[in-house]
Amino acid sequence: MNDPNLSSFIWSVADLLRGDYKQSEYGKVILPFTVLRRLDCVLEKTKAAVLAERAVREKAGLNPEPFLLRKSGQLFFNTSPLDMKKLMGDQDHIKENLFAYMQAFSPAVREIFESFDFHTQIDRLGKAGLLYLVTEKFAGIDLHPEIVSNAQMGAVFEELIRKFAELSNETAGEHFTPREVIRLMVNLIFIEDGDALTQPGVVRTLYDPTAGTGGMLSVGGEHLVSMNEGARLAMYGQELNPESYAICKADMLIKGQDIANISFGNTLSNDGLPGKHFDYMLSNPPFGVEWKKIEKEIRKEAEQQGFNGRFGPGLPRVSDGSLLFLMHLISKMRPAVDGGSRFGIVLNGSPLFTGGAGSGESEIRRYVLENDLVEAIIGLPTDMFYNTGISTYVWIVSNRKPEHRKGKLQLIDASGFWQKMRKSLGSKRKELSPEHIDDITRLFGDCKKVSRDGVPISRIFKNTEFGYHTITVERPLRDEKGKIVLGAKGKLKGKPQPDSSLRDTENVPLSEKIETYFKREVLPHAPDAWIDHEKTKVGYEIPFNRHFYVFKPPRDLAEIDAELKGVTDRILTMIGGLSK
Repeated sequence: MNDPNLSSFIWSVADLLRGDYKQSEYGKVILPFTVLRRLDCVLEKTKAAVLAERAVREKAGLNPEPFLLRKSGQLFFNTSPLDMKKLMGDQDHIKENLFAYMQAFSPAVREIFESFDFHTQIDRLGKAGLLYLVTEKFAGIDLHPEIVSNAQMGAVFEELIRKFAELSNETAGEHFTPREVIRLMVNLIFIEDGDALTQPGVVRTLYDPTAGTGGMLSVGGEHLVSMNEGARLAMYGQELNPESYAICKADMLIKGQDIANISFGNTLSNDGLPGKHFDYMLSNPPFGVEWKKIEKEIRKEAEQQGFNGRFGPGLPRVSDGSLLFLMHLISKMRPAVDGGSRFGIVLNGSPLFTGGAGSGESEIRRYVLENDLVEAIIGLPTDMFYNTGISTYVWIVSNRKPEHRKGKLQLIDASGFWQKMRKSLGSKRKELSPEHIDDITRLFGDCKKVSRDGVPISRIFKNTEFGYHTITVERPLRDEKGKIVLGAKGKLKGKPQPDSSLRDTENVPLSEKIETYFKREVLPHAPDAWIDHEKTKVGYEIPFNRHFYVFKPPRDLAEIDAELKGVTDRILTMIGGLSK
């Protein structure tokens, strides 16, 4: 946690819980209490005005809610005369008073605490004799945005979730994305729209289908305001984890966002924002997670709705649902005639190449490339995420490509752009510096072929260069005497029967004629071969690493021999010393 005071405070609360709670359960108490105190601090200055306004409006027989929202200066309010500090004045009735205080929040806030299942924890703390002590701890710390900024608070929540997930052996990093990676992605989706985004009064929408605690939405909002203080970004999202969902809603509430735009549930099986389309989108879906639990719903949508639904291009294997999120985001793009969309999504390596021609993965790649939707794919360094050290890739996808990008795909190898962290966080050992982010952003913006010290960094390809035909090469079946066996009936009547044991496939680049390739590559080695054209399929793959491979010639043999001789001589000397 960046703030040492906050960090020590949080763990002083954990000390109180030790014994009555398992370490893995600390988050069930600390996270909702942190949110409660944050909201309590935000409303503190307008508390008296809200209570006075309520009395006036109720006396006049009016619904006080819209007036109270105006007086609070927020999208929420609390009508209780109590606050967390006043709760300390009645130790014997702390539980009843705390429940009453929470019940006096406006409905949007009450729903947040229901997502935390906070009432259960209040009961449990009460029975353990800890409720007053824990409430007193939180009442004593100031979490007002003037003291702890929204950005700091977001980082605190993410750090808490990571810590508690580690203690309970959960996947610690699945709920959020490192902030510097988000900043890079935000730079990339906004970079080509600078002129439009600096216009006075501009309004744009940003969506994250895997919102976590709202980190991507928050950084997106901060970035747009830094470009244009008069701009407004309406934020939308959906989140599956109840605690992350509650924190995201609380954060959006304090930022003045409409929290009805944040949905709970599984984005893939139950789209919480059906029919909505957005200007910008960001997502870091879980890497390599199977979708077996929701397979029935996904297949039903794919079969019944086809391209009118989200999964028309195809379905990936059940063991990895990454590409389902890619297709979900594509379905949420604002139509090009209405201004179009751009989004960034973090994926692992398998969506680039898994699955041969005709497979679900290949068909999805074929759809996005043939429809010219992918602007760039950026390879990030390993060890960038909290829960995995694998290679990851940011895809930038748009249905409003600028003219110089049309028909093309840019690949950027940013795997060498990193600095070592002072202290590792889970699997995260590397980070992007601000200079690295600027450098990658510039490479993307320039959209040119770039090499450094003879090593390619940025390359530009035609979309068709990633496509190929998979052809099936047949060889004739022969009898014991080596004579070709001819078919007796059907379409093979009088023609050579294929020998399935000799059957083979070849991948032919889309840029080359199949017959030309066949004559050059196959017939010289198998003059009796032919192509079964009925089995020909179109495939697409993006062999990212191959395009950045630089051949290093082996060292001279004499140099290797000399090195081996030196090692051998040292070993013999050591053995000689032992024998004395």
